[in-house]
Amino acid sequence: MINRVLIRIKVIQILYSYYKSNCGSVENAEKELFFSLGKTYEMYFYLLMLINEITSYAAKRIEKEGNKYTATLKDKNQSRKFVNNQFAKQLSTNIQMKEYTEEHSLTWEQHESLIKELYSVILTSDAYVAYMKDEESSYQKDKDLWRALFKGVLSDNEMLGKELEEMSIYWNDDADVVVSFIVKTIKLFEEAEAENQDLIHMFRDDEDRIFARDLMRTSLYNEKEYRDMIESHTTNWDSERIAFMDIIIMQAALAEICNFPSIPVNVSMNEYIEITKLYSTAKSGNFINGILDAVVTDLRKDNKIIKAAYYTDNAK
Repeated sequence: MINRVLIRIKVIQILYSYYKSNCGSVENAEKELFFSLGKTYEMYFYLLMLINEITSYAAKRIEKEGNKYTATLKDKNQSRKFVNNQFAKQLSTNIQMKEYTEEHSLTWEQHESLIKELYSVILTSDAYVAYMKDEESSYQKDKDLWRALFKGVLSDNEMLGKELEEMSIYWNDDADVVVSFIVKTIKLFEEAEAENQDLIHMFRDDEDRIFARDLMRTSLYNEKEYRDMIESHTTNWDSERIAFMDIIIMQAALAEICNFPSIPVNVSMNEYIEITKLYSTAKSGNFINGILDAVVTDLRKDNKIIKAAYYTDNAK
């Protein structure tokens, strides 16, 4: 789940905080990096848990309305199609999810008003209305409903966004990635797997975990070397007019270019230019691209860049 795009963003965020706070150590920065990545994975489970929480709330509401003294025939005969959703039932028994949420004490118990709000929003959504009108039922359609709800209803809910932001200061940066993996998880579910369905793991493999650790370490340990490279090509620039974030982005980019032979230079440069669009000024992209290109040219002349002849998807 924690892909290299997100790892690069997290490293840059921690680097920026490390220098701005003017304290700490490489070890503490590394701990903060993995804490941040862990919070992202935690949010993945919190969102998955919403499926069970909303389904449970819907069932209790139907039962309550059907049993009230003034219940009408309509109240007593409400459709249970939504609460009998086979995908939601399967998720509620998932072993991996139960183990993680219990180990980390994750719960929505104190957020009843949020669950009520989300259910109300779902009731008026096009996806829900179409689902309830469809006379045919299937496991696939049950999955498709929840995929649609996350993509077009829950992910844009302001109240949910605020609650998640209170749970984790990293939420705003992580939201798109986490929601995309929720949607991917639902797609991967198979009815035959029952409670043993495998959820997405925090890291695809040890290589990504090592990549995160080493990118942080080399960025900090080799700071002077990378800053000197950058400075040698910015002599005509007023240093006070160069955004500090641009320096941080270039420092991390050079750490990757110089220390990860399996990642092509163009992949690294493109990834950090994309990050620049999110975290720096409108003109920073062209500036950073020009400086990095000049530094890479020098490194190649001095045979200081050695890259593998091939690379895997992990290199990205």
